Parts: sequence; C-alpha cells; structure tokens
Amino acid sequence: MNKIKVIAFDADDTLWDCQGHFERVMQRLYDELLPWTGTREEAARQLFATERKNMPMLGFGTKAFTLSMLETAMRVSHYEMPASKISEIQQLCYTLNAFPCPPLPEVEETLSTLRQHIDDATTGSLPLWGEAGGDCLQKLVCFTKGELLDQEHKLQRSGLRRYFDDVVITSDKTQREFLELCERYAIHPSQLLMVGNSLKSDIAPALAIGAWAVYIPFHVTWELEHTDHFEHPRMVEISRFSDLLRL
Repeated sequence: MNKIKVIAFDADDTLWDCQGHFERVMQRLYDELLPWTGTREEAARQLFATERKNMPMLGFGTKAFTLSMLETAMRVSHYEMPASKISEIQQLCYTLNAFPCPPLPEVEETLSTLRQHIDDATTGSLPLWGEAGGDCLQKLVCFTKGELLDQEHKLQRSGLRRYFDDVVITSDKTQREFLELCERYAIHPSQLLMVGNSLKSDIAPALAIGAWAVYIPFHVTWELEHTDHFEHPRMVEISRFSDLLRL
C-alpha cells in the first residue's frame, strides 16, 4: 500500500450508523403486517422482494425505501391496512431524512490524523507515507452511493465534511464507478484504497479493477448487500477504524 494516493471512504455504516435507523422503521412495518403475514420473517421477505424489484428504477436511498415500504404495506395487506396506519408508516420513514449521524468510534480521530498528515505534507513540513517522486497519499474522498440530497445532508449532520478533499455520490458502486473515480483524480487503480463495510458494493468492485481495499464489518447489513465472505491479497479486514493508521 505504499503507493496509495487516494483513500476513498464509504459513508453509511462506515463513517456513521445508517442501517440501524432503517431497521427500526422496518420493524414497525413488520408489526403492522403480522395479521396478513403471520410472522415477522415473512413480512421482511415481502419487503425485500419489493426493494429488489424496485431497485433498477428507484435506486438506493430514503426515497426509494419509503416507496417500497408503502407499496409493501398496501400489497401484502391486500389494501386492507387502514389509511391511518399507512400514514404512520410514511411519517416514520420521513424521520430517516433527519436522524442523527454522530461518527462511529475512532472515525473522526482517524480522519483528523490522516487530514493533518496530508496538510503537513502539502506544506512541506512533513514527508508522508509513500515513495519519493510524488507517490504518496494526496487525497481523502467520501465515495458513497444513494440519493444526492440524502447523502449530502447526512454528511453535513456528521460534521465530517471538513476532512475530505472531495465528495462523490453515485447511484451505484460498480467497477464502472470505481474506474471513473480513478479517472477523476488521474490515478492508476493500484493507487486507490477503498474503505467500507460492504463486501458487495465497497470491496469487490474495487478489487476487480486492481485497487486496494480495507473491509470494516458493521454489526448489521442490509439484505441487498449480503454476499459470501472472501479473502483477497489486496484486501485487509480490520475491526477498529483506527487500525487504518497502522496500515
């Protein structure tokens, strides 16, 4: 990793807790659907089916989630769920536009340290990691997928924006978006390090183009992000965010 020029950080469930808030809202839907599904597991399966169907058209984010929640409530209940209950679910979904985004443990301290090293290297007061001739860490980037305003607002609420040189929000994270990220900063994929909690969206596509990756598991994972665990020579798995500094 001694030639890394850009470190890209995922946002949701890497820098702050996001899925935990969505889980809280989903549990309410499962409660309301019990008369029709019989079990919370079946209600969850129905919601997942709706989200998977809507993904190509609606993408990721709170708006897509809200529409899928309401659609599931009406479809599974055969349009028998009272309008008042539908409204309550809608209002609960709206709370996801403003939930607190305090940084996860050690996130801000680690970003601050990395930011300081880059700033000191830029002023010439401190040589940074990497080889001579400019092969050193140059940028910290927040690279996240989802709905534009939703992601911008969460980053603002987190207070972490000041640590990043750039923020890139995309509709998805595939090999194409990772290659475009490299083109944006005129770097080779081997000079990019991606840090995230999703093996499917953050890690696998980065590795596929030749980049490096640091996987930080989160305690809960969205159903559509589930994938089998794997190992890779250019991937490091850590349990604490501050372990980035020892790498």
